[in-house]
Amino acid sequence: MTSHYEFRVAGHLSDRTRGAFPDMVLLEAPPETIISGEVIDEAHLHGVLALLQDLGLHVVSLHEVQT
Repeated sequence: MTSHYEFRVAGHLSDRTRGAFPDMVLLEAPPETIISGEVIDEAHLHGVLALLQDLGLHVVSLHEVQT
């Protein structure tokens, strides 16, 4: 079952880093960047979290958005 998630990361993302999230919406909300989009299952969620970590991003918060 697909869920909508919002990941808040510290700082402004470069164009290259923004390109790592082609299926997500990115919104600048200084001093953070909000990355939001559909997550299809738990494995996908862990994949997004791993990508954030690999990119060296500091996750400020993560939550599922009720629609």
